[in-house]
Parts: sequence; structure tokens; C-alpha cells
Amino acid sequence: MFLLASADPAQSVTYWPLGILAISVVFIVLAIVRFRVQPFLALILAAVLTGILTGDLPNITTENKGLFHSRVALDDTEMAGNNLIKSVKWSLMGFGNTAGGIGLVVALAAIIGTCMMGSGAADKIVRSLLKKFGEERAGIVLLSSGFLLSIPVFFDTVFFLLIPLARALSLRTGKHYTLYVIAMAGAGAITHSMVPPTPGPLMIADGLKLDLGIAIIAGLCASILPAWLVLFLARKFDDKLNIPMRDAVGESHQELESIVDKKDEDLPGLFVSSIPVAFPVVMISLVSILGLMRKTAIEGSYLLSDGFNSIYYYLEFLGQSNVAMFIAAFFAVLTYAQQLVKFDPSLKGKLSKTMHDKMEVPLLTAGVIILITGAGGAFGGMIRLAGVGETIEALANEYKISYILLAWGATAVIRIAQGSATVAMITGVGLMSAIPGIADGTALDYHPLYVFLAIGFGSITLSWMNDSGFWVVQRLSGFTEKETLKTWSVLLTAIAVLGLVQILVFSKILPMKMETNKEEAALVMQE
Repeated sequence: MFLLASADPAQSVTYWPLGILAISVVFIVLAIVRFRVQPFLALILAAVLTGILTGDLPNITTENKGLFHSRVALDDTEMAGNNLIKSVKWSLMGFGNTAGGIGLVVALAAIIGTCMMGSGAADKIVRSLLKKFGEERAGIVLLSSGFLLSIPVFFDTVFFLLIPLARALSLRTGKHYTLYVIAMAGAGAITHSMVPPTPGPLMIADGLKLDLGIAIIAGLCASILPAWLVLFLARKFDDKLNIPMRDAVGESHQELESIVDKKDEDLPGLFVSSIPVAFPVVMISLVSILGLMRKTAIEGSYLLSDGFNSIYYYLEFLGQSNVAMFIAAFFAVLTYAQQLVKFDPSLKGKLSKTMHDKMEVPLLTAGVIILITGAGGAFGGMIRLAGVGETIEALANEYKISYILLAWGATAVIRIAQGSATVAMITGVGLMSAIPGIADGTALDYHPLYVFLAIGFGSITLSWMNDSGFWVVQRLSGFTEKETLKTWSVLLTAIAVLGLVQILVFSKILPMKMETNKEEAALVMQE
């Protein structure tokens, strides 16, 4: 009824969901590139088009709102109604779910970035890093920052927090802007998809019944070579393209120059400058780690005691991403206001209006990013309703495709189709965990962690115009769309391909095949 492929290899496979996918992707590319349609409109129209092409969509009810995340059995009565109207309603449902999930964090991060640049906090951090490591290692410093910060925090948030540092650093050194942006962003994209406790990798590990410690170690080890590739390509892009730093969100080029020309004593202190970046990262990471430790703690452990529970109750609140970002934004705004009054005491009586005007530009930009991201979520939801994932699974069963190639390829297709790396990972592990013998390793000649890694690298593939990360990088860096495609999109595809190659090689030379007896295998299947 959904034009889905049959999961039974004995039955024929319909290719129509893949046709819907191809038509929708072509529509998006032509609309944005050829006809210059605003990305938000192109994506939301593509979502509605996908629903129309799918046909026989279910009615939206309280019970089946989860269809965007996991498919459920539906009765014929749930298909009745005007499919054109349902295409619009389901698209708006996907838009609201996505925008509601990321809206506040994106807005707060935009405020933090603007305030850190305006107050000189970002430049203070950059000056401290340069003093410690030297200008010749600035690219490695930003790469390491993006690599580490994207483990506990979503990529978009990390980019919002670090792009002011890259811009200030480029102004201070007078060169290498492309290197700084690509190194920081590329490294962040890797660990966002490869290392728990980021939600995507965490879900893959859970779906494949992997020990979390093994998943973290495997993700970090597999990310080392791709991180080197990021630095290598970032330098190549910088030499070949040498993209200049243009005005972007927040401060203009002239305003940034006035900031970096300040003396050290005119900048806020290093501790105060670091709070907007460090507080959300530390708190979110701390709560994630404590949560994982509590899940594995033995009975009688202090982590499960009433005393610690009372502390953890408040830590969990402070470590919630929206709350942590709000507190960080408060400190960023406070520091900015203090710096404005310090150098222009006449602003003291009209500080509220001044800050209001300063916040308008980043919030307007954040609003556009939220709209585009929400539209991407709508399109991704409709792609899943069209049954693309089920078709890929059925084809793999019919043609006996390698499980590593299937995991990487299926996740990559979903990633390219709907943009979100996290959604692609969720979809990919959903496909792979449904195949008997994957989680317990009985169907594999290697350890299931290679399937875990394949899904992660597949989710990195080809970030383009339906990916919120693409627009975050493009708009906040000041790159043009063409420049972003030639750098960011090429970089992520190269990372994904290198990741696949190293997985295929190591699965042969270091398979680490699990020894699982029949009773254990049966227990895993029951779970």
C-alpha cells in the first residue's frame, strides 16, 4: 500500500521508491541551482512532491506520528482521505518535529557566536592558543577542537561555537581562512558520526548490541586516518582556492579588525571568555558520561545511591542541551554588554536597545537556518514514508550484497536523500539490525563493530543542499554555495570513501570474529 519493496526475497522488488528518491533529489538540485529557489521552499516543496508520488499515505493520528522514525502496521481505514492534503500535513509534521528539536539551540548558538566576536572573547581564546602552540600549528589546533567537541555535542552547535575562533584567527594571521574553516568543520563531522556518546553513534552501538566501550575505542581509532585526510585536503583547498574571509553572521569585517587590533588588557579575561564554549561542552559531556556510568553501575554503587541521585537530578537539568546553551548565552551576552560599556560609558543608559540591535542579525540568520533545517526534516520524513529504506533492504537480500557495503551504501543513500547524518544513522542501523545474525556476528566473518563503523562513515557521505550542516557551514563561513560544494561536499565524500576502504581492509586482516555459541545467539535474537 506504500509501494514498498517486499522483505521476502521470493517476491519481486518494486523500484518505485528509488524512483521517488531520484525525482525528488533532481527536483531539489534544479530548484536551488538552476532556478535559484530559496532552499527552504525547495525542500518543503520536495517533501510534498514525495508524498504525492508515494500515494496512499496514512492519516495523522496520535498512534502513528512515529512513522517518521519507525514504520508501524496500518489498517486500510487509515489510508482513506485526500492524499494531496495528507502530503502537505505529513510534510508539516516533519518540519515541526525537526525545527522544534533544534530551534532554540541554533538561536542561542548564533547569539553566543556574535557576542564572543563582539566582546573580543573569541580573539582572547585565539591569542592564548597561538601563544601556547604557535601560528604554524593553528590549523591543527582548530582541527583538534572540532574533533573533540563534536563527540558530545551536535555538529551544528560546535560549528556555531568555533567559527568565531576561525574568523578571528584568520584576521590575526592574515591568511589560511579556508584551512581553518575546513579543518575545524571536517574534524567535527567525523566524530559527530563515529564516536559515542553523540546520539547517532550511540544508537548504532545500541542497535547492534555492541559494548559501548568497544564502540568508542573503535570509533576513535577509525577516525584518526580520516582526520589526517581532513588536514591534508584543507591545506590543498587553501592553496588552490584561497577563499577570502567575507562578512558573515554578526560582526562585519571592519568590526572584526577593530576587535583583533585591541591590546590584550582591553579584552575580557581568558576564563570569562571560555565560559560560553566550555560550559555547554563540559556539562553536556559530564551528564552523558555519568548517564552511561549509571547504566553499567553495579548494585550498591555510589552512582545509584539516593545522595548522588539528588545531585544528578540538577546536573541532568544543567546538562540538557537547551539549558546549557541558554546559560552559556547568558554569560556571552553579559560579557559583551560589559565590554561595550567599558569602552563607551554613554551606552549605559541605552544598553538594552543596543544589545537588542546587536542580536537582531544573528537571530535573523538563525531563523533562516532553522527554516531550512526543518524543511530538510520534512523531506527526510517523506522519503522514509515512501519506503526507500525497505527497498534497499529487499534488494540486498535478493542480490546477496556484502553487509559492510550494504550498511555503508544504504546509510549513504539516506544521508544524500534527506540530509541529516543522525537520521541516516538511525535508518541504517534499523536496516542492519533487522537482518538475522548481524548483532551476534553469526552471519558475519568479522566483528559487528565493522558494520557499526560502516554505518557511521556512510552517514558522512556528500553533504549538500538538503543538509543543515551544509547551510551552517556556507552561511556562517561566508563561502558561496559553489565554494561550499567544492570544499565541504568534496571533503565529506572523501572521508566517507576512505572510511569504507579502511573498514573493508581491516575486516579482512583483523576480522576479530565473535565466538558465539547457539544459546548466546538465541538470547541476543530474543533481546
